[in-house]
Amino acid sequence: MKLASLKGGRDGRLVVVTRDLAWCVDAGPIAATLQAALDDWERCEPLLLGLAESLEHGSVQRTRFREHESASPLPRAYQWADGSAYVNHVALVRQARGAQMPESFWSDPLMYQGGSDGFLGPRDPIPLADPAWGGDFEAEVAVITGDTPAGATRDEALAAIRMVMLANDVSLRGLIPDELAKGFGFFQGKPAGAFSPVAVTPDELGGAWRDGKLHGEVRVELNGILFGRAAAGVDMTFDFGQLIAHAARTRALAAGTIVGSGTVSNRGADGGPGAPVAKGGAGYSCIAEQRTVETITLGEPKTPFLQIGDTVRIEMLGADRHSIFGAIEQAVMTG
Repeated sequence: MKLASLKGGRDGRLVVVTRDLAWCVDAGPIAATLQAALDDWERCEPLLLGLAESLEHGSVQRTRFREHESASPLPRAYQWADGSAYVNHVALVRQARGAQMPESFWSDPLMYQGGSDGFLGPRDPIPLADPAWGGDFEAEVAVITGDTPAGATRDEALAAIRMVMLANDVSLRGLIPDELAKGFGFFQGKPAGAFSPVAVTPDELGGAWRDGKLHGEVRVELNGILFGRAAAGVDMTFDFGQLIAHAARTRALAAGTIVGSGTVSNRGADGGPGAPVAKGGAGYSCIAEQRTVETITLGEPKTPFLQIGDTVRIEMLGADRHSIFGAIEQAVMTG
């Protein structure tokens, strides 16, 4: 099934959405919000599935689903833990800096805990107070978990996944180096990001969800031009079972925890840096990676970071060429 949160209050109003994203029905009699449903999943899941089936058959009162009226599926969350599962992305960034990458990065996931007290809606503008801060998007895959015990195994972690969605992890590249130099992680460099209008249960994804990974192209457009089409199921060093188990190594995760994949990134056909879409490559899921490849191949970056008025669109299409999660589409505005 597909679930969304229409804007209203801090936590939105839960609706069930048709597979084609055209219609929705209020899920309030079952659970007022997505978080409420996650907290009582054993009771709510079969009821929501029944409502989804009735919606598909047109046997309940329905209304048009409008992505512009959606908040992120969880407008705020108890926890947002973002990994870096595509180690190719990390390797490229470090190569551009001339820094050696520790071998442990290939066996032990990187992860940071981001702010989760309020996310942007999928069509909300990205506020940018100062373009010198180096605003950037990061197209990612994310999952929402149910309650997950401390010390969960990979299989237990996979079983805890309730929903899958896309993410735009907004980054301020100009602020991040000084923060990391302090040895205490991201804070100011990671403002509020956004998630796709719709979150989807793994079973609804069919063959696109397997081995703890989402398979399909994450399409990124910058100002209407295709910027990236990286395959989410390729070059993902750590699957979501491994990422969740990593997060739960020493503490339980509460229902409603969001775990991100990090920037989706593919190697080039020769195993080296990927090429831009214009040159037949998969392109990139963030500006920083394109700038990194430019630095490696040209000696300096050429592509500017986000400017006021730029528009970013992130989406995944199914085999039928229809949107699976709806689109994140955000304009950059003065903060």
